[in-house]
Amino acid sequence: MQLPVYSHPTLTVLVDDSDSFLRSMSFQLDPMLANKTFHDTSAALAWLRDSVRRDEVPLHVNFDTQNEAPDQCNVALDLERIYRISERPQRFATPSVLVVDYSMPQMNGLEFCQAVQHLPCKKILFTGAADEKIAVTAFNRGLIDRYIKKSDDQALDLLESEIACLQKAYFAEQSETLRDLVVLHNYHFLQDPALAAVVQELSRKMGFVEHYIFPNPTGIVFIDKHGKTMLMMVETEQGMCAQYEIARDSDAPPSLLAALLERRVLPFFSDADGDGMYSRAVGDNWHRYCAAPQVCHGREMYFWALFELPAHYFGAPLHSYARFLQEHNVAGEVAA
Repeated sequence: MQLPVYSHPTLTVLVDDSDSFLRSMSFQLDPMLANKTFHDTSAALAWLRDSVRRDEVPLHVNFDTQNEAPDQCNVALDLERIYRISERPQRFATPSVLVVDYSMPQMNGLEFCQAVQHLPCKKILFTGAADEKIAVTAFNRGLIDRYIKKSDDQALDLLESEIACLQKAYFAEQSETLRDLVVLHNYHFLQDPALAAVVQELSRKMGFVEHYIFPNPTGIVFIDKHGKTMLMMVETEQGMCAQYEIARDSDAPPSLLAALLERRVLPFFSDADGDGMYSRAVGDNWHRYCAAPQVCHGREMYFWALFELPAHYFGAPLHSYARFLQEHNVAGEVAA
């Protein structure tokens, strides 16, 4: 199990020619699972194609072609832009999973999936009409990712389970290239199943619905459905040594140096004018910046702790998922 570089709730798009079926499905699905319905395939295609342009991730990668040959140039990735995806109110409107009926008058479900094959959305054929041979052929052609029969007694539970699974797969694929870049530096933990299990359990226990890697200090920003942010700071043994050396070179109090040396504290110096590390301005007030680290034994030893993330790390209050759901549901009622 690997962690994606970022993840947040997304839209599930339901396409079926039966408006009554769509209303029933939308009502029965988990209320935390935002969805958008279409009974007209042309309207669905137009919306999906527009969503690709609307939801491009604002990441910049710079290539140093001044000092190196094009095939040997350095790549600079602005990591701060990753957690700032959380500042985009429409991030939750990103379509990640399509649930499509097979038998529809304008085009059948497989023709629809073929029309959006270039999009990164995962696709589920959810139908009572197509036989398994058609579904297997579509799967082998890469047109669909799952096939569920409407007549299955556990169809709804199975659908919700597969949507959750495919949403994770969506973000894993979306961040694959980014992850390959950042794990070369301080983000080895993204590929460590032990740390991934800790993140998964934290999200379940504390109700986090979003996460993004954080640049300085190294870690993960978690956000719950109400928009509350927490930073999971993650340090390796090497990182803990660096914390100690910076504090020592900045004439930190002996009490802090001893605590760092003995791995009793993990500090996050979060003042607006700082860089996350100890500075002389902190002085003897270092206790209020520290937490007792927990240890995760994976491919290497990780020291981690949760901290509240001050508002100055964001340009404005975050648009929460709870607010999005409320606005989305109201908009759906008005459209209906």
